[in-house]
Amino acid sequence: MTNNPLLQPFQTPHETAPFPLIKNEHYLPAIQAGIAAGRKEIDAIVANPDKPTFANTVVALERTGDLLSRATSVLFNLNAAETSPEMQKIVKEASPLLTEYGNDITLNDNLFARIKTVYEQRNSLKLDAESAMLLEKTYKRFARNGANLNATDKDKLRAIDKELAQLSLQFGENVLNETNEYVMSVTNEAELKGLPDFVLEAAQKTAKEKGLTGWAFTLQTPSYSPFMQYAENRGLREKLYRAYNGRGFGGNKNDNQANIKRMVQLRYDRANLLGYKTHADFVLEESMAGSSQKVSSFLDELVQYARPAAERQLAELTTFAKANGFAGDRIEQWDYSYYAEKLKKKQLDLDDEMLKPYFKLDNVVEGVFAVANKLYGITIKENKAIPVYNPEVKAYEVFDQNGQFLAVFYGDYFPRPGKRSGAWMNDVQGQKIVNGVNLRPHIVNVCNFTRPTDTKPSLLTFYEVTTLFHEFGHALHGMLANGQYESLSGTNVPRDFVELPSQVMENWCYTPEALNLFAKHYLTGDVIPQALVEKIRASQNFMAGIANLRQLRFGITDMYFHDRKPTNESVTEVENHADSLVNLFPRVKGTSFSTAFSHIFAGGYSAGYYSYKWSEVLDADAFEFFQENGGLNAKEAAQKFRQNVLEKGGSEKPMELYKKFRGREPSPQAMLRRSGLSL
Repeated sequence: MTNNPLLQPFQTPHETAPFPLIKNEHYLPAIQAGIAAGRKEIDAIVANPDKPTFANTVVALERTGDLLSRATSVLFNLNAAETSPEMQKIVKEASPLLTEYGNDITLNDNLFARIKTVYEQRNSLKLDAESAMLLEKTYKRFARNGANLNATDKDKLRAIDKELAQLSLQFGENVLNETNEYVMSVTNEAELKGLPDFVLEAAQKTAKEKGLTGWAFTLQTPSYSPFMQYAENRGLREKLYRAYNGRGFGGNKNDNQANIKRMVQLRYDRANLLGYKTHADFVLEESMAGSSQKVSSFLDELVQYARPAAERQLAELTTFAKANGFAGDRIEQWDYSYYAEKLKKKQLDLDDEMLKPYFKLDNVVEGVFAVANKLYGITIKENKAIPVYNPEVKAYEVFDQNGQFLAVFYGDYFPRPGKRSGAWMNDVQGQKIVNGVNLRPHIVNVCNFTRPTDTKPSLLTFYEVTTLFHEFGHALHGMLANGQYESLSGTNVPRDFVELPSQVMENWCYTPEALNLFAKHYLTGDVIPQALVEKIRASQNFMAGIANLRQLRFGITDMYFHDRKPTNESVTEVENHADSLVNLFPRVKGTSFSTAFSHIFAGGYSAGYYSYKWSEVLDADAFEFFQENGGLNAKEAAQKFRQNVLEKGGSEKPMELYKKFRGREPSPQAMLRRSGLSL
């Protein structure tokens, strides 16, 4: 296919992906061509008559696959943000080809022999720290993916990897289908008492788009969350809660229970095949934590701090609910957000309705850019000449303080039927240095925020504000990357280190100096009053014990799935184990969070979800360093963070990078202080 844009040099600003020119029929031919080109590159390395060296083997391998990467990065980015049944079919066809190709590389005996020869000479090669890390990572990539297995076991590994790739895709598709297919239609306005105007207006717009009368509510976060917070109708709250938490659990074509059991078993089998006791042992060998025992101890310790606080908070909330018309013995999960919002309003005189007018999406985006400018000196300017994959997406150029081009940034902020739920950062092009040329990254942030209505612009909840800052922290990790090798660049770091930059950025949302930059009333332009800022800061610890238990529930369940030999336990029985430790609410029959737990079953967080809490220890400790040195004016602290964390990627061990930034190892006390959980 000679006119396939994926097989031609991109004639666009910064050689960005020419999205409007790329059609579905271009992907498979481009992937097949990329695989063929990659095989030739691998064959050339293996056939090299010269003795194996770091340059002609390890670096040469690192430089392979550019053509394939270009096609797959576009395809998989769009499959998450702009998919269709046709694209999903293409991904299912491509996935086994890519898995086979990847296995053909890591299971290539002759290639591994060359890598092993270089690795065994590592102490005499006098490599710089980044090159030494590349050599270690390359050797482990092969050893940890079956290079030392016999032929029979290699075939078993290939079959496992192929099936796992397909199951992961199917899991994600099922969750997307369940999210998109559900609509709760309401025609009687009396049933919607308590809902703010912005929620009602959005629901009317949704109903109109779906050809319905009245109001329509979906399982997309901007529709689901405010309904659970504000709707007085307890029956409808329960109905929506059950739908959201029943995704993948309905015994229908989208049911994920069998997929989970099969994936957990295959991951265990794969780990055993490679010489590890469990999947968690395999994953955690390459983490900051280092072992499943350390992770379990970490989670158990946090439970000891969080549970007593959560029990006090739930008792307080129950007392409040009963004093405000609640007739039951104990509040259910569909009651929590509703009464917590009311209690927050009473105690702090604060709710999202008061804050949303100050958080117009465009202003918040400019605000996160301004914070990045103050800290790191970078400037970000929209460039409408850069092609985008949907008219709602905006493309920007990022420049350093000296005017040097740093990156392309795409912002994609609204829910669509073809976009999976949640928020994430990806790269369409990674950063690397080749022949002295620093090839700069193309980074995308994808979110699902409240849409504009006919009468109002997109006004964000405070949670959405922190989510935007969080994802932009990941984006900074990608955009400021400055390494030699793409596989070690940007966010290519251990899972329990990757959340540090994102969670550090969230902290600025609670500071007056940052809020004053962008929190301006969308009608008057008035800066957010200092009294509201103080309330936001006070709200940081509101129900923190319960919030921590929720995250610990996810992390403990993840480890229970992956840190033991699988049994015949149902998904519900596995969740019951975690619930006995950290869930203070009654179990709701017919619901399951695991069957929509995309982080661990359709993403890369299996045996790694604990990393959100692990990174909280790092980010709280890191942010105290910023605050101690001048906040947004802490130029020296920001420079240290940029040079030792954001620019370095995975080029050195995470703890070593953290100590270079902070001057010591992190202390968990900062996180406990911030959460109000110190005993």
